[in-house]
Amino acid sequence: MLMIGDEANAVKDAVAQFFQQRILPNHHLWQHQASQQQTPEIEQQLRDEAKALGLWNLALPRLAADEPGTRLSNLEFTAVAEILGRLPWASRVFNSHAPDTPNMELLQLFGTAYQKEKFLRPLLEGEGGSCFSMTEPEVASSDPGNLQTTITSEGDDYVINGRKWFSSNGSLDKTFFTVLVGVSNPQASKSQRQSLIIVPLNLSGVEIERDVPVFGSVHKTNVHTQFNFSNVRVPKENLIGEEGAGFAIGQARLGPARLHHCMRAIGECEVLISLMIARSQARKTFGQRVDNYSSTKEAVALSRIEIDQVRLLVQHVAWLLDTVGNKQARKEISMIKVATFRVYQAIADRAIQIFGAAGITDDSPAAAALVRARGLRIADGPDEVHLQTIYRLEEKQQDLSDTHLYLGVNALGN
Repeated sequence: MLMIGDEANAVKDAVAQFFQQRILPNHHLWQHQASQQQTPEIEQQLRDEAKALGLWNLALPRLAADEPGTRLSNLEFTAVAEILGRLPWASRVFNSHAPDTPNMELLQLFGTAYQKEKFLRPLLEGEGGSCFSMTEPEVASSDPGNLQTTITSEGDDYVINGRKWFSSNGSLDKTFFTVLVGVSNPQASKSQRQSLIIVPLNLSGVEIERDVPVFGSVHKTNVHTQFNFSNVRVPKENLIGEEGAGFAIGQARLGPARLHHCMRAIGECEVLISLMIARSQARKTFGQRVDNYSSTKEAVALSRIEIDQVRLLVQHVAWLLDTVGNKQARKEISMIKVATFRVYQAIADRAIQIFGAAGITDDSPAAAALVRARGLRIADGPDEVHLQTIYRLEEKQQDLSDTHLYLGVNALGN
């Protein structure tokens, strides 16, 4: 772990203590309530407790003096985020969950005074929720140039038409707006066609079509909503930044969001490693404990190597975001996006194998972890897009002038 200050360590220790004493012991209760409630009662109770302790908005380094939160840097947040990742719902207790946290950061950076008061403040206080609407069902949305949802200027309003899906938490009762990406100028260059606009979900023409099943399941507390926007009139004061700046602003949002997902994944991987060891020590096959088999030892050892590698890479990216900013860390952000979730998927798969039949049920967290890991290799940009980005930026950074000197004599002139 890269060195962090005493204040940040104190926050980390307080979060760890709260997790061990209040969140983890209530996990089974939360699971029971979550099968029936969008926001389980125990979750709301713990949110109130965490906020009263000041353990709130942990992932927002740019908080103003009058905004509630700890003001941890990205690097300082890495250790905290690992704790939050131990359970899928823990980050919500501290108001440090997606998509609200990246939307908060987006509004901090680019929102007007009106937008901050109307939309940011309720998120910061935990009084409401939000979603992000970029992906579309009809097109390959990994290429923003494919987006078809339109944002058309008409007088004092913009008129929105189009369909979006995988707007996480869009149908929850607390969610009162979405940040929508749409085409405002189809004739502009590819990177200047899109704009971002805040769309309140109570406006006429906003239709929730369904919550999309992911690997066959829809969970009440974590839904992926499909919207239809039909002639939705939105005041122009809801536009974020300038027309045509949507691509650049969206990338500013996605950098920290990808980092946070990676941090939490590392925390769950640590849980899976512990569970693999515990399970293998508790089970016997053919007269010996499962942890005596070389395949078990290899699974745990490889998992430890891989998770420590990606942890260092993620910490490096957090430091880059703090020191040079999102744009200068584009290659490294893509690197952690690919590396972390491939490791996450591999560790979840190993945990399933060691748990055997129980591994594919809800009796262990391994199956759900595999689903999340596989989904995150598509969400926020698929692996293929990030690998192309890494190559393109690597190629630009390389000095190839002396490479011929490393080649054999027979290679010269070929």
